[in-house]
Parts: sequence; structure tokens; C-alpha cells
Amino acid sequence: MVDLKKLQKEVMRNKLEKGFNTTNIAQEFCRAYEELSEAFSKHNKNQPGVAEEFADVMIFILGMCETLGFDLEQELIAKIEKNKKRQYKKEKSPEGQDVFIRIKTPEDP
Repeated sequence: MVDLKKLQKEVMRNKLEKGFNTTNIAQEFCRAYEELSEAFSKHNKNQPGVAEEFADVMIFILGMCETLGFDLEQELIAKIEKNKKRQYKKEKSPEGQDVFIRIKTPEDP
């Protein structure tokens, strides 16, 4: 398994070494969104490079997590376990597509 904490530190080291932004979190959110949009655009046009754009998104997320003091690996593991326990019901959208709606419970409102 990949050590995401180590990757967070490597991303931050690179950002500091190259002089990239490490303080303006709002800008980092926008840049991550921009990279995700590029991935969607390439996917939508059946162009190569979608995975590389996903990697760019992750680099921004890892950097933000390091800046904010989050352990992304720990958060991911906890969220995956939480999602395993969640229940969903399948409904139809107005267009007739399947939509999954989470069933809220007192333990998971």
C-alpha cells in the first residue's frame, strides 16, 4: 500500500523547492478543480491523459492536506469503513436514470 503521509510530505517538499503556492488554500481548491475539469474534458473527448490529470488533482489534494495538517490516508480508511455501513435506495431520476439515495440513520444523519 502507498504511504499517503509520505506522499503529502514529498508534494510539499517539491512545492517549497519550486516556489509554488503553499499558503493560499482557496487557490489550491480552484487549481484542483481546474485539473479535475481537464480530466473530464479529456475523458469526454476520448483523449489520452485522463490519468495524468487525476494525478494532478491528487497532488493538489495531498498538498492541501499537508498544509492543513490532515492525514489523508487515515481519513480515506475511515471514510471507506463508514461507507461500507451506509445503506442506499435506488430511485429513478426524472430522466429515468438510476440514482442512489443514502438512507439517513440516527447514527449517520
